[in-house]
Amino acid sequence: MSKSTRYSPEVKERAVRMVFEHQDEHRSQWSTICSIAEKIGCSPETLRKWFQQAERDQGLRPGLTTEERARLKELERENKELRRANEILRTASAFFAQAELDRRLK
Repeated sequence: MSKSTRYSPEVKERAVRMVFEHQDEHRSQWSTICSIAEKIGCSPETLRKWFQQAERDQGLRPGLTTEERARLKELERENKELRRANEILRTASAFFAQAELDRRLK
C-alpha cells in the first residue's frame, strides 16, 4: 500500500516553479519532472499532476482551474444535500397524506 503524504502549498508551488524554470535544461518535460521530484522527495507522477494543474490555472492547458474545481465540488455537495432534503420532504408528505386519508375514513 502506498504512503500518503501531504505537501504544503509552498512546496508544491516551489516545485512547479522549478519545473517551469528548468524545462530548457533537460531533454523532455518528463526528465525535468523526474529530476525535480527526486530533489523534493515526491513521486514524479505527483509533480506531473501539480504541474498540469498549474498549467490549467494559468490558461496554458484546457480544463478546470483550481477555483472552478472547488466551486464544482461545492455545488455537487449542495445538490446532494438538496436531493436528500427533497426525498425526506416527499416521504413525509406521503406519510401525512396517508394519515389524513386514514383519519377521514374512520
